[in-house]
Amino acid sequence: MQTNQRPLQNRVTPFGDIVAIAQRGLFTGNRGIIHDPTTKTLLGRRWSSKAWLICVCDYGDRRRDVMAGRSWTELFFLDEAVALAAGHRPCFFCRREAALGFRAAWAGSSKASPSAGELDAVLHSERQSHGRKRIHALPSPTADLPDGTMVVASGHAFTTASGRCFRWTEAGYLASEPGIVAEGMLTPPSTVKALRAGYRPILHPDIANFLSGATS
Repeated sequence: MQTNQRPLQNRVTPFGDIVAIAQRGLFTGNRGIIHDPTTKTLLGRRWSSKAWLICVCDYGDRRRDVMAGRSWTELFFLDEAVALAAGHRPCFFCRREAALGFRAAWAGSSKASPSAGELDAVLHSERQSHGRKRIHALPSPTADLPDGTMVVASGHAFTTASGRCFRWTEAGYLASEPGIVAEGMLTPPSTVKALRAGYRPILHPDIANFLSGATS
């Protein structure tokens, strides 16, 4: 007889919260060790390292038993826009090409290439304030934000793509909603600058389907 297992508390929202929902994501990642492997539950803290990473779910022939060992805590994101909004960045180990592209876009025309630690220090200052998610002022109208930027409106998170806004929900993205009045930006400003400079985050296929009209 099959029983429905309760989802582990390891899905990350655009607000950076870690919740227990049955959502399938494109990426995994971590913030260090923040779980008890005996109970597979989170500890009181929500990060143990300033290196908040975005990783691939499959890397070679490596397989991990989620939250089973005393190693980094596996977290999951619907897509890269959500992970970036929560304050994570691409991993230099399993997503090296993406991480190098992110760093190059971050640096822009500067000859100095920031180290991973320097990226993490800036992101850490931008993602939280007094233990709470930082909401940043919009640098431009929502329609002019680079694809993959996430904003907040009426308590909901939206991913921008092609000048349209798609609401993130526990079940995935909804079709774009006209007339969204964003109150602030969830994605850290330094990450938005990298997006504007050419870094292209991997968005959930539902967004492309909505844009093409394949999904209504």
